[in-house]
Amino acid sequence: MYQVVAEFLELLAKDQDMAVAVAAIKALASVVRRSQAQTIMGLEKELSEAAQALKNCNTTAISLRAGCELFMCYVTRTSFLESEDLGTAKTRLIERSEAFADISLQAREKIAELAQKLISDGCTILVHGYSRVVVLLLKRAADRGINFSVYCTEGRPDGTGITTARALKDLSIPVTVILDSAAAFIMERCNMVLVGAEGVVESGGIINKLGTYQIALAANALRKHVYVAAESYKFARLYPLNQRDLQMESKPVDFGPLLPSQVKIVNPSRDYTPPDYLTLLITDLGILTPSAVSDELIQLYL
Repeated sequence: MYQVVAEFLELLAKDQDMAVAVAAIKALASVVRRSQAQTIMGLEKELSEAAQALKNCNTTAISLRAGCELFMCYVTRTSFLESEDLGTAKTRLIERSEAFADISLQAREKIAELAQKLISDGCTILVHGYSRVVVLLLKRAADRGINFSVYCTEGRPDGTGITTARALKDLSIPVTVILDSAAAFIMERCNMVLVGAEGVVESGGIINKLGTYQIALAANALRKHVYVAAESYKFARLYPLNQRDLQMESKPVDFGPLLPSQVKIVNPSRDYTPPDYLTLLITDLGILTPSAVSDELIQLYL
């Protein structure tokens, strides 16, 4: 299974804009092409092992896990299992895997198009973290001649907000960087909050960069809309009830020499935002209310 992991990492290295889930789907499609399995069950077993190897690359990556699971559901449906011979099954499997990869690659463009009705002249948008689909939909809005401005949180500790600000500046979109802790302070000047998601869970809530939850709480207190832009391959069969249900993942943070070494640091990289604090999810499946997510998940994983 080393080859599938190597190909997955190579795809990500070659294309910085490629989503983790899409790279996983493409790597799994290559497994089908290379397979020397002599039976349909053998091919299915090979794919399952390859998907598990990819998920083991980063056990906390929700989009990687969701992409692998969706691929397995998509390509191993009844029509595949009922194929009369291995050659037919393999051909059908390759066709399905390539189609799934193509659909996934087109997801951002579809989301960007759907989101245009939500952005109007003169609006001010608060964004948090770095999301390729958020940057793309803001670019599409600017290309249409809509005048808007963006507040962008700094995104400590890894500076994802700085990455977003740089991307927006390159697109000539007015952007102002604020401290992460200034989100509530700046909220009254904003018309909406727009974020991406690492994962969309069964409740209709999202798992995203740390700080998303507190921004959504502040937005809710001031009656501001919170929109989430997320590709359907990030829909995950997870049902967290609180922050403790998330698998802990931390990123390095340096508080400098003034912090005594005996002081503990809690530095989770993401949090869970319940559906009650989200207005709409803009996805390649359409614009959804949080309550509609569970129905879409059922359809995706059938």
